[in-house]
Amino acid sequence: MIAPRVDDGVPHLHRYTRRMTAHKQNRAAGRCGAYSTLAATMLLALLVAPIASGQEVGRSGVFYLDESERDAYAREQCLLDVYVPEGAKDFATVVWFHAGGLRNGKREIPEGLKDKGIAVVGVGYRLHPRVSSPVYIEDAAASVAWVMDHIEDLGGSRDRVFLSGHSAGGYLASMVGLDKRWLAAHGVDSDELSGLAPVSGHTVTHFTVREERGIAGHTAVVDDLAPQFHVRRDAPPMLLVTGDREKELLGRYEENAFFWRMMQVVEHPDTTLEELGGFDHSGVVEPALPLVVRFVRRVSAGR
Repeated sequence: MIAPRVDDGVPHLHRYTRRMTAHKQNRAAGRCGAYSTLAATMLLALLVAPIASGQEVGRSGVFYLDESERDAYAREQCLLDVYVPEGAKDFATVVWFHAGGLRNGKREIPEGLKDKGIAVVGVGYRLHPRVSSPVYIEDAAASVAWVMDHIEDLGGSRDRVFLSGHSAGGYLASMVGLDKRWLAAHGVDSDELSGLAPVSGHTVTHFTVREERGIAGHTAVVDDLAPQFHVRRDAPPMLLVTGDREKELLGRYEENAFFWRMMQVVEHPDTTLEELGGFDHSGVVEPALPLVVRFVRRVSAGR
């Protein structure tokens, strides 16, 4: 086993890391400051309630689906929380999708993304078996469309919106960012997104989607519900982070390595793969978050 390298306080292992030239974007990084959480309506006059740094985000949130689309289960799940840098303008935003195999978990704002001069949106979505594919992706896309429509009202920049998440959340971030049809349903072009940063996300069709079809978890499928199916040269910048290939879940590193290679084949200019040596599927999140923040700052600054 190769020992992890420590860089800027982040232990990680570069095995198949490539940094290509970033998409040129005339964007400035958001200013750091004290933070607050937001629980608001979808009206333009949104209220921001300050809280102490590090305090947990309240469970109350913002509905991101239209009233006509909200059944009882959607009212429970289709909510988001927003954490914004107080007093800053034109800041970047990370939309974060939680893990849980598309069947568990709840919306969250990771501690490692707080106090970094960026806004964070923690998204809840409907789960298996109460719903089936592609509802998970539809919910994720609707939440991103909400952010694109409202982030400027909160002082952020619509031109600096990034998608990220762990495991199932990384899968959703990739699907919404790569397959244009989901955001197109809301009048948004996925190429308007600044970047995608899935952490240990599936690049093949998710195992829960395969299970819905009676396909075993060890049988890989690449169809239109797989990020791999939507590899394209003009996709937003991408950061792929996985745990150690010997400790990851279901070959997750190898999936991402193949995805990375195909992005090179189509000459995508800015896809990086980071393998974090020594970390398993669950443990990779905390050390991955500084890499996500670094990626957001680099792309926002146009480097």
